[in-house]
Amino acid sequence: MKPANRRRSMTIALAGLVFVTVLFALLYQFAFVNPKFFDYAMSLRAPRLAVMLTAAVAIAGASLVFQTLIRNTIVTPCLLGMNSLYVLIHTAVVFFLGSGSRFAADPLLAFAVDIVVMGIVASVVYNAIFEKTGGNVLYVLLIGTVLSTFFSSAQSSLTRLMDPNEYDALLNSLVASFTNVNAAVLLPAVLLLALLAFLLRRDLALLDLLGLGRETAVNLGVPYDRTVRRLMTGVALAIAVATALVGPLSFLGLITANLARQLFPTYRHDILTAGSILIGMAILTGGQFLVEHVANYGVPVSVFITIGGGLYFLFLLLRSVRR
Repeated sequence: MKPANRRRSMTIALAGLVFVTVLFALLYQFAFVNPKFFDYAMSLRAPRLAVMLTAAVAIAGASLVFQTLIRNTIVTPCLLGMNSLYVLIHTAVVFFLGSGSRFAADPLLAFAVDIVVMGIVASVVYNAIFEKTGGNVLYVLLIGTVLSTFFSSAQSSLTRLMDPNEYDALLNSLVASFTNVNAAVLLPAVLLLALLAFLLRRDLALLDLLGLGRETAVNLGVPYDRTVRRLMTGVALAIAVATALVGPLSFLGLITANLARQLFPTYRHDILTAGSILIGMAILTGGQFLVEHVANYGVPVSVFITIGGGLYFLFLLLRSVRR
């Protein structure tokens, strides 16, 4: 395909994606609203929509950056263990302090605990691992997988010793859901993500060069090890913020990043990131619309994403094997 035709097709795809995303957002926000209770409906739906858009930006953007750093399109940032650590934190809080404690009942305090613990793990542990392994991202990925298994095993051990009533109360916080979002944690999450993007703005501008590989990037003057270490930490922190905000959404990043690469066959990460974020917004808003108006709140949107993401992952895996 000629460059002019490729640019035209990507422009059309991006415009179509914007249209679909805005349509799903408006459909979720205003469809099936009783005029008598319009203000009340908006007070419920507006925070949910804002949380969905924030989560989409964090997860979709971080997943695309992560795949570029690893140079593999079938991996997700959940391999760094943030999702498993989130589940372990909430389980430990309920196990040691009880479901009625302030750390479990206060959304802002629970969000702060999640961010502090996951931020320490992301900043200290992964930076130390990166330095010890000489900047080898595959070792970081391997150790992240081991830590994820460790966190899951520890959480499983605590739940077996936990009081059944406490465990029942805990389950609500372990499943990603946009039905009972708390608007109080939205502003801190947005501010943290904005600060993260600002601090990493120069590193993010080098993603096109990092995608060429280590040797080529170094030859072009990119401080490879420092840039990759900062971006890897940023990815872990962005996933930590999104997970603390809504709960674990393991396969969302895999879906958004790969669909963006298929829709936009380009090396430019500004276009890929925009596409990935828009796809994430469309999936979450469309999925939550189905949850509320088709499934009648019987199934959280994370279940649809997990099933669809698992099937899509198998498709990508089989396609890569055939190649």
